[in-house]
Amino acid sequence: MTAPGTQTPASAGANPARGPWLLGLGTLLLVLCATSVMVGTRSVGWFDISEALAGKVDTIGRAAVTVRIPRTLLAVVAGAALGLSGAVMQGVTRNPLADPGILGVNMGASLAVVIGVAWFNITSAEAYIWTAILGAGCAAVFVYCIGSLGRGKATPLKLALAGAATSVAFSSLVIAVVLPRNDIAGGIRSWQIGGVGGATFERIMPVLPFLVIGFAVSLLSARKLNSLALGDELAAGLGERVALARAVASLGAILLCGATTAICGPIGFVGLVVPHLCRQLVGVDHRWLLPFATVAGACLLVAADIVGRIVARPAELDVGIVTALVGAPFFIAIVRRQRVREL
Repeated sequence: MTAPGTQTPASAGANPARGPWLLGLGTLLLVLCATSVMVGTRSVGWFDISEALAGKVDTIGRAAVTVRIPRTLLAVVAGAALGLSGAVMQGVTRNPLADPGILGVNMGASLAVVIGVAWFNITSAEAYIWTAILGAGCAAVFVYCIGSLGRGKATPLKLALAGAATSVAFSSLVIAVVLPRNDIAGGIRSWQIGGVGGATFERIMPVLPFLVIGFAVSLLSARKLNSLALGDELAAGLGERVALARAVASLGAILLCGATTAICGPIGFVGLVVPHLCRQLVGVDHRWLLPFATVAGACLLVAADIVGRIVARPAELDVGIVTALVGAPFFIAIVRRQRVREL
């Protein structure tokens, strides 16, 4: 029972327009997907696309069907996974700076994949995915342990600093592993930028079961994240198993991060930007925040992919570059707004 005037995560920042906002985001996503299929090095009209879908191979719409539709699908699922995992990580750590990239989770997955390729010659999609998930999980545990040392346990600032240091260290290790291997250096460097180019349905299918499980676990953790937002002691007093709740929610986020990194490479800042923007729309209730972050993350990555194709025609900028250009100033703004001493 809540004392009069006390806000809970389910009521704080409540917005009666949440339903229309979610519908609007869904509509925006559909528009962006249509634009993604039509726009590229060469623009393609709906007539050409419809003819290609009807089986007429001698049309320019064939390229849209075989190349752009899988690319758009990958951008949707990867953006949704990164947006949702960022919201979950911020809820688990109660850290406004939590993000798969900033906390070193993406780079941990990246390092694991690079070691697997360079030292163990992994080639199958399943091996990539399992290796990336294992690396993401180890990195998350490592950063949390480092951030928990000393007074105050795992404060938001200590986690952010530990994650940033870990990311730099893992990035250096990736370079050290790849440097003597000229046979794999080109492919690894291209993959490390983070992108959705070259997507095919054959590449996407193996990762879908992991993403589905990650989405389900993360979305079902909404009520537990609301309890954790009240503080560990109060959450435990309400009957919540704090350690188990954190572990389950973190597992969902790690599955999403690891699987996405395996297929796209490390893409940063989506998990940081999206949850903050969604909180402005729907407040802090994770029952609404997590679905919003999922749809908004998909919108952001599809939009970033479209921008990357337009600004450098006839070449392209990978989405990892575009999201970094957007996310880095946003990260600085968050730090200034929150004031480092209060994090």
